[in-house]
Amino acid sequence: MKKLILVSLLFTALCASAQSDKYAEAMKKNLMLMDSAKTTADFQNVANAFERIGDAEKNQWLPYYYAGLALSRPAWTDQKLDKDANAEKIKALCDKAESIDKNAEICTIRNMAATQQMLVDPQTRWQNYGAEATAALQKGMQLDPNNPRLYYLQGMSLFNTPEQFGGGKAKAKPVFEKSVELFKKQVPKPLYPSWGQDQAEQMVAKCQ
Repeated sequence: MKKLILVSLLFTALCASAQSDKYAEAMKKNLMLMDSAKTTADFQNVANAFERIGDAEKNQWLPYYYAGLALSRPAWTDQKLDKDANAEKIKALCDKAESIDKNAEICTIRNMAATQQMLVDPQTRWQNYGAEATAALQKGMQLDPNNPRLYYLQGMSLFNTPEQFGGGKAKAKPVFEKSVELFKKQVPKPLYPSWGQDQAEQMVAKCQ
């Protein structure tokens, strides 16, 4: 009886290990595809692949996070993209991720989605989407006050806000510097987000 139990436990462990390896390989493959993506269609295809991984895994938030990140990339540059529809899809992916785990990384994606909606028409949308973007940052800071990506995004908000409204280079520079400082202290984790340091360093230089 004991031998049967041991065999069963070993088989279960082997199956779990194989499933974990399959998940990691699928994630690495799609992270490489996201790094090489160039067009909106490329990013949408990668996002769909990540979402399928999340739907199959059930208990992993990272696939939904990366699906949202992939969709956020072309929204900064593709003028023909429907920013509202794209942002609502990103937020739905964030909902899926947060049903598994609530963390600061997901808040960065929510911030970008709301910011992109606000930038469609800043004068009329600031009150709603600007506030939503700020709230996402604030929630992220509560969850993880040492997340460097939060400070990078906060710095970008200040950098792009006119001085008369409390923004500008002088206000943004120390926030970008804080981001870079935290990036240098961060210990890399397999499959976890690592983007932002190069961008933060470039923005420090722009604030000189």
